[in-house]
Amino acid sequence: MNDNQNFPMPGRRKFIQNIATVAGSTLLVSSPLFSFADRLLSAKQVTVGEIMDDFIKQVPGAAIANTVDTLKSGNREILVTGVVTCMFPTIAVIKQAIKLGANFIIAHEPTFYNHADAIQWLETDNVYKYKAELLAKNNIAVWRNHDYIHSIHPDGVRKPLVEKLGWQKYGDLDQAVYTLTPALSLKSLIAELKTKLQLPSVRYVGDLDQSCKKVLLMPGAAGTRQITALGKNKPDVLVTGEVSEWETAEYIRDARESGQQLSMIILGHIASEEWGSQYMADWMKKQFPEIKTTFIRNSASLKMI
Repeated sequence: MNDNQNFPMPGRRKFIQNIATVAGSTLLVSSPLFSFADRLLSAKQVTVGEIMDDFIKQVPGAAIANTVDTLKSGNREILVTGVVTCMFPTIAVIKQAIKLGANFIIAHEPTFYNHADAIQWLETDNVYKYKAELLAKNNIAVWRNHDYIHSIHPDGVRKPLVEKLGWQKYGDLDQAVYTLTPALSLKSLIAELKTKLQLPSVRYVGDLDQSCKKVLLMPGAAGTRQITALGKNKPDVLVTGEVSEWETAEYIRDARESGQQLSMIILGHIASEEWGSQYMADWMKKQFPEIKTTFIRNSASLKMI
């Protein structure tokens, strides 16, 4: 973190005024300390709102009506001391942000356990109160960047996932179907996904010896749109984030019983989309290199046996 992130602007002025009072303005102007103080005053400070606006302006057709991409805590005028990007702004992530001196969290998913971040039903809940108070006490802004990052071209969540897998050679970054060359067995495909996405385990439905050439890649949670896409694209395998077990999972099982060679690999919602938060961190480092930005993987805290 650089010097201009460690001193809020009012503190800088007070600091300089105090020096001037003690040392005298002539001495201050001629001393090396003056150039340091002048740099502090002239350094551009960035607000939460400026970062939000800078990202949104690259989205075709922005602003999006009725978006969930709103501030969940804090306000637009907060001067940013550091940024953390993540899938979910969990209490653990908030505590890490505090340790890093970061007061702006850019998350892809909700803060308060529902899509719209409605809080009326949580007002007496101790977990909600602890989290909300932790954010308020430390003056941390949380912005959900979901609709906007999915709306840039190519999709800011799909693109880094495809690149992480090395599948850009098998299809366009903005499409859902990838043709693997050569084809892989379901077992080999699972092994490749686990290795490249750094996953200890996945769930699957299908025959491990089945040949998989045409892959339908649907990160996140698409609900019944997964079934519609399966019928339209007729892939060998669906690779997705998560499913409702009474929907897509049962459809896959019935498809297999009807004679189709159709399999499914479930990565987990976080595992399939968290690379979009890496994308967001890379964007921050390019657009605002003066701000320390840290990508925190939520999947690293998941325990599996």
